[in-house]
Amino acid sequence: MNRTFNNLKNKDSSNPNLFGIALLVILFSSSSYGLLPDFTELVEKAAPAVVKINTISVQKNSDEGSFQRQMPDIFRELLDPRRRPSRPARTMGSGFVISSDGFILTNHHVVADADEIQVLFADRSEYTAEIIGSDRRSDLALLKIDATGLPSLKFSNEENVKVGSWVIAIGSPFGLDYSVTAGIVSALGRSLPTEQGENYVPFIQTDVAINRGNSGGPLFNLEGEVVGINSQIYSPTGGSVGLSFSIPSNIAINVVEQLKKAGKVSRGFLGVSITDVTKNLAEALGLPGPMGAAVSQVTRGSAADKGGIVDGDIIVNIDGNPILRSEDLPHIVGLITPGTSVDVEVYREGKKKTLRVEVGSLDANDDIRLAGNNSFDRLGLVVEEIGADQARENRIRSGLIVVNVDPNSPAEIAGLKVNDIIVQIGYQRIEDIRQYDALVRQLRGQKPIALRFYRGGNAYFTTLEIN
Repeated sequence: MNRTFNNLKNKDSSNPNLFGIALLVILFSSSSYGLLPDFTELVEKAAPAVVKINTISVQKNSDEGSFQRQMPDIFRELLDPRRRPSRPARTMGSGFVISSDGFILTNHHVVADADEIQVLFADRSEYTAEIIGSDRRSDLALLKIDATGLPSLKFSNEENVKVGSWVIAIGSPFGLDYSVTAGIVSALGRSLPTEQGENYVPFIQTDVAINRGNSGGPLFNLEGEVVGINSQIYSPTGGSVGLSFSIPSNIAINVVEQLKKAGKVSRGFLGVSITDVTKNLAEALGLPGPMGAAVSQVTRGSAADKGGIVDGDIIVNIDGNPILRSEDLPHIVGLITPGTSVDVEVYREGKKKTLRVEVGSLDANDDIRLAGNNSFDRLGLVVEEIGADQARENRIRSGLIVVNVDPNSPAEIAGLKVNDIIVQIGYQRIEDIRQYDALVRQLRGQKPIALRFYRGGNAYFTTLEIN
């Protein structure tokens, strides 16, 4: 570098601007090179605790349909899928040891429906694992193998993670064992709702190259601590394009503790339907600015209802945690132990109000309920009786308003949406929920079912089919 500096000085002394630019380039390159991290020691220490996970699932065959039961035996045997040889489904992923006595953490989607789980270490040792517990909402699963004295990894304090921090991942993308990739944290608190509309994980976004097979593997900081569990990528092609998402360590710690104790996870739950507060909405409601989560509906009998939260409230703080955007609310509430009483700050009619709310519980297998105590019915709907004002606006005598639609259900496929008002099924007009429930229970799946509903004051017909 000194030789280059002297040559530039002698050659370009007549042009001070060019000389200054060249000097800055040399100094910047030299200092940048010296600041680049060296991952070799970290990888050597951490890699032995990272595992490859292979699963085998045997396809479950359904019962014969009525059509097959009516066929002669010779044809039934030919068409019966249970009599055909089936290949077991195989999946692969990654994981890591969290304690020396054989507990291993991975993704829920890696081991979901698995009949056999094989865990492979870098030293080529293999174990069969059992599932201690698995949580769909956080996409985490806790496994156990019969081993002791294993190398293990330590979780980091999530507060140490900042945008721009260096992070590395170790996993088995496409089955290529113990591959190492590096990058930086590009965003924090990313919300990626599931297909069920649930949103309980504030993901860490990175540009670390993650591909199929990396799922369940650890994301490290430069101290070798686990800051996240690699879970998803965003890609139009299926390959890495520089957007990968990891479950934060504080979420993982909470889930692991509950899975060890009970084999399932219970979360705090308020029972509200929420939406974002835009600049215009904030101005209309007299708020200082866009903030909080606007409560569009409170579930009857829920923790929010019992605690005094009403439709139209703007929740801006819960248990001392500010709610900046609507997606912050489920992230924070989900980590509160059910049964805990917390202060909830809301804006109501332009004034701030503090409520004392005992947080409810959302157990592992519960559906999120937005109306009363009803879960999705056979059509994939949650409905409520309409009020007198809605009946007058639509010029109808009675009907049921749709407050939730289950994704991929018969109702969703038929095009029904939230706030549609159902007034007729088949030839029967809908009078109340009791009559509706009786009609839905009697429906058969042999032919399409006619359904009439109102949307935006206009009446429509559609058909739906029940499998």
